[in-house]
Amino acid sequence: MKKNMGSLDRVLRVAAAVLVAVLYFTGVISGTVAIVLGIVAAVFILTSLVGTCPAYLPFGLSTRGNS
Repeated sequence: MKKNMGSLDRVLRVAAAVLVAVLYFTGVISGTVAIVLGIVAAVFILTSLVGTCPAYLPFGLSTRGNS
């Protein structure tokens, strides 16, 4: 897959995932909300590591820039 995520996009996704983890481990979120946000956080981490967001593909979006 062609990479379509820029550095800022990847950093923000990791930061959001870390925030969800902190909220979960401090007990701020729990139950269904924690499960849903945990899944979203896992997807954010995975897409950040790979550098490709499948949701961007149908729209031809890219935050990677000109390179």
